[in-house]
Amino acid sequence: MGIIVKPLVTEKANIVTEKKATRFSFVVLKTASKDDIKKEVEELYNVSVVKVNTLIAPAKRKSRYTKAGLVKGAKASYKKAIVTLAEGQSIDFYSNIK
Repeated sequence: MGIIVKPLVTEKANIVTEKKATRFSFVVLKTASKDDIKKEVEELYNVSVVKVNTLIAPAKRKSRYTKAGLVKGAKASYKKAIVTLAEGQSIDFYSNIK
């Protein structure tokens, strides 16, 4: 797994998957192109990719109150790829869990 960092399994990503069962989300390297992502998904999961959409999620400022006072920081930005598979194909992220 060079280009794909991890599958994105969040509540919002699951809502998209429920509406269109052939769409899946991944966190990828910022330098990855759509062609690279398509090849990587096809090799890893043995599926045919129809379309790849990408976006860069911006960094978010975070702060919290602690015993030592106010602590400020930031959540890093990342690149997200939404992959549309051919009709009738799907990816099972939970098949390796025992």
